[in-house]
Amino acid sequence: MKYDVKNQERNLYLPKQKPVIVSVPEQKFISLHGIGDPNGEGFKEKIETLYPVAYGLKFDYKKYSEDKDVEFDDYVVPPLEGVWSLTPAGQKLDHLDKNEFEYDIMIRIPDFIPAGLITLSIAATKEKKNPSLIDELEIKTYPAMEAAEILHHGSYDEEPASFLQIDEFVVANNKKRASKIHREIYLSDARRVDKDKLKTVLRYRIK
Repeated sequence: MKYDVKNQERNLYLPKQKPVIVSVPEQKFISLHGIGDPNGEGFKEKIETLYPVAYGLKFDYKKYSEDKDVEFDDYVVPPLEGVWSLTPAGQKLDHLDKNEFEYDIMIRIPDFIPAGLITLSIAATKEKKNPSLIDELEIKTYPAMEAAEILHHGSYDEEPASFLQIDEFVVANNKKRASKIHREIYLSDARRVDKDKLKTVLRYRIK
């Protein structure tokens, strides 16, 4: 059976256009850290490193599971995600400077993939394709958390309006935002979809 987070975890990956509170389990990712404007070449280079690794792992797991009794013998590569904050300098500014973004851009690793296979697959991708930033790649595990989220439709520059909806919802539910860090899950490919049709899950931790 094929695993797809958009089907098996719809509450986390396909929420409504109204804010909700969700319990996010512990999750593991292949990840690259960055600072600066995501419209620059450095960000593109990170994407071009993550996807070969993610698809290499998918194909290696499919081969691994051929002779094993497993619930899922294949999976759809999960969507790209980003954890976003600002540098200390950026936090002191009275305006948003995209050059002061600090982020981790990442793709989730399904829970059922053995740790040893991840290591072997990354090494194989380095040998076969050697994407430019593969030596900077990290395996990051994010702890479980309670979060508020919304499905944002439209350009990334219009996200503040959706965050305002989340903020109001959180206050109405007697909760507080835990930090200025937030997560974005990119359900659309910005290279192929018009800005006004982009779909992005916006989420932050609450307490």
